[in-house]
Amino acid sequence: MAFVPTKRKKNTKSTMRGSNQQPAGSLSADRDTSTSSEVEIDKAKPNENRTERKACPQEKRPEEEIPKAPMGSGPYFYISGSNGAGLVSIYCQSRGWQRIYDNRREDYALKWCEIKCRETYYHFKEGEQLLYQIPNNRVLTSKIGLLCCLREQERVMKKISRSSNSKLLKMEEFFPESFRLDLKDERNAFFELCKEEEIWICKPNCSNQGRGIFLLKNPASVNTLQAKLHSTEEHLLNKGVPYKAPKARIVQRYIQQPLLLEGKKFDVRSYLLIACTVPYVLFFAQGYVRLTCVNYDAASDDLTVHLTNQYMQKKNSLYSQLKDETVWRMEHFNSYVNEKFRKTNGLPKDWVFTVFTKRMQQIMLQCFLAAKHKLDRKLGYFDLIGCDFLIDENFKVWLLEMNPALHTNCQVLRDIIPTIVYESLDLVLEVFKKRLKGQRVLPFKTLCRFVLLYHEDAADLGQKQPSKFQTGPCTGRFLKPQTGKTSPFGQSPAKRLETCSSSTIVEKPSEPPQSKKAFTRSEDITSK
Repeated sequence: MAFVPTKRKKNTKSTMRGSNQQPAGSLSADRDTSTSSEVEIDKAKPNENRTERKACPQEKRPEEEIPKAPMGSGPYFYISGSNGAGLVSIYCQSRGWQRIYDNRREDYALKWCEIKCRETYYHFKEGEQLLYQIPNNRVLTSKIGLLCCLREQERVMKKISRSSNSKLLKMEEFFPESFRLDLKDERNAFFELCKEEEIWICKPNCSNQGRGIFLLKNPASVNTLQAKLHSTEEHLLNKGVPYKAPKARIVQRYIQQPLLLEGKKFDVRSYLLIACTVPYVLFFAQGYVRLTCVNYDAASDDLTVHLTNQYMQKKNSLYSQLKDETVWRMEHFNSYVNEKFRKTNGLPKDWVFTVFTKRMQQIMLQCFLAAKHKLDRKLGYFDLIGCDFLIDENFKVWLLEMNPALHTNCQVLRDIIPTIVYESLDLVLEVFKKRLKGQRVLPFKTLCRFVLLYHEDAADLGQKQPSKFQTGPCTGRFLKPQTGKTSPFGQSPAKRLETCSSSTIVEKPSEPPQSKKAFTRSEDITSK
């Protein structure tokens, strides 16, 4: 008899068993604002942290739309949320996989969830299933997590002499000066520093899409923030409430002289694919350029002038007219730089696909190496992370943040993001199946748009797999049809999985010739 997910009552909480999930961040989203002078940090939305929740037992759908559980033999996949889930569904169904809607089912081959919940990781079977989002990826994707990892790496490098690790950059070379507002000493150091007319940007720890961000543009706004934090602390003390640190935020020195494209501020989104964690196998992919709707003015109080993401640009009245002009392909960006800046700034030809790409890869790898020892590692975990870079008027490259984002709300994104998702899953499946068979990971049959960034080989693992990663025989059994069941497809889904492993859903555009100058082997990156 087919299992039909039961309709859950509203406000009913699921009983959870066990947890591998990191505690959710303490920060709630501040109300959205279109002005940079906003320093109200107490009034918050409850659902700001969009990546982690306590429980999500099954996808909520109208009762009449909830289909019966598939009758076939699988493999099965589960998706939830809007962050690339639709593309994952297309990919899986093209392989003959069947979608399930109950997050409590334990027989899935692939699970892709935008929001983390404890049950997702509790039921995960290492070496048998694939699971999107490393449980504690927030050491990279949260502002404080990334900052702490980079600071720790910086301290270690200073102790062991940076000359022996010249491939690593100093933090100040790619990451804006930053302070944590939830730590009293750092908070006081920041307020002591801000005595002059300079701009700082204040960001919540875990939010994305520009939520809760505001600018501190002068000493008066800094003083207002300081008074607000002090008043909150005094109020709690007078009430006899135990001391509670301010909400998790960072302040960063604002890059006031960014490079402009046709007078507009922009940043570049590239992608880091962690295709496997045992061993680590990382890839880099070019993404796209995000521009504002209106010309840049550092003195403007309109946040749509300062923040380039699509969520923020939608708030600009010109967005509906200019939507497709707010995202550029990397080829367009490269041509523009060649035409406008190459001679006047003494840049090499195709600077975007050579010097700039190399620097992005170097920074992304350094961030990963800083967090590598903290990330949870199980065979089957994988992650796809967007990395945002800003270029200043001196062509210095800055890392702004890292977070997952795969939305396709304009034509350029609809052309780029599907290929990113489909090839990511191709590579994840290829590496996973090779690991199950005990085969060497290299070379890759499904490598097209991505470039190998880092490969943890036997030498990195001390010639022998560490005992904590030895999980017994792994068969990937959920990637195969379950015995005793009939598949509704003419061809076995498992066989389709084998025959389709080197193909994607849509035709993949050829990589620009100049981008092939990017690194293709991990030793190329780590040795430079």
